[in-house]
Amino acid sequence: MNTTTEALRDEVRRRYAEAALSVETGDACGCGDGDCCGGEADRFGEALYGAEERSELPDAAVLASLGCGNPTAVAELREGEVVLDLGSGGGIDVILSAKRVGPTGLAYGVDMTEEMLALARRNAEEADVRNAIFLKGMIEDVPLPANSVDVVISNCVVNLSADKAAVLTEVARVLKPGGRVGISDVVAEDRLSAADRAERGSHVGCIAGALSKCEYEAGLEAAGFAGVSVEFTHEVADGMHGAIVQARKPHSPARSRQLPVIAAGACC
Repeated sequence: MNTTTEALRDEVRRRYAEAALSVETGDACGCGDGDCCGGEADRFGEALYGAEERSELPDAAVLASLGCGNPTAVAELREGEVVLDLGSGGGIDVILSAKRVGPTGLAYGVDMTEEMLALARRNAEEADVRNAIFLKGMIEDVPLPANSVDVVISNCVVNLSADKAAVLTEVARVLKPGGRVGISDVVAEDRLSAADRAERGSHVGCIAGALSKCEYEAGLEAAGFAGVSVEFTHEVADGMHGAIVQARKPHSPARSRQLPVIAAGACC
């Protein structure tokens, strides 16, 4: 791993550890300077969930929500399914998913931050959710076997990875044939260069590291997905949007290919 990648990962880990600890001390999301997903109350976090959904959750899970969407609302979860949330944070989407799939289903959350994992486990216990499992790991190297998951969701986390091709490859690996993706993420308009994105916000703030729409589509297709769709939902900065990302893993595997590095401007 190169030093830039490791430095970015360490910065993300530090900021979200601080956010988890701030929630525990009653200090909201701990990102008052805006240098963290969730800096804008009407564009990130709990405001993107309905009142009925928030009522199902412990207060700490709601306060710890730093996402840019509501992936459980678009993933069409079904009774008995196995769901994986990449970058599960305080557990809001895992808890909601666990409730949707019911006692015969299972919801996994993967996060690299010990403080967030501890918070998520407490939130699941408070919500009396027994079918949620939180695992420590990287979203570029998911600690689950191949073909083990029906649905992969994520909420404003893929943009934080410094190796998005590895993330999308892992999503394809863990999904069962016919499995589907329902991700909320920050996505740039195709007109914005990497420098343009960096001008609009930091990497740890979910802006500078965001893919463009065409880069996301190309990355998913390169990873072997079909039915790829990237749809903007709301603007979070000039030319930057919260978006719903959907795709499915074909029942018949695509022909093996070399996965490209997903780089800003690669397809534009």
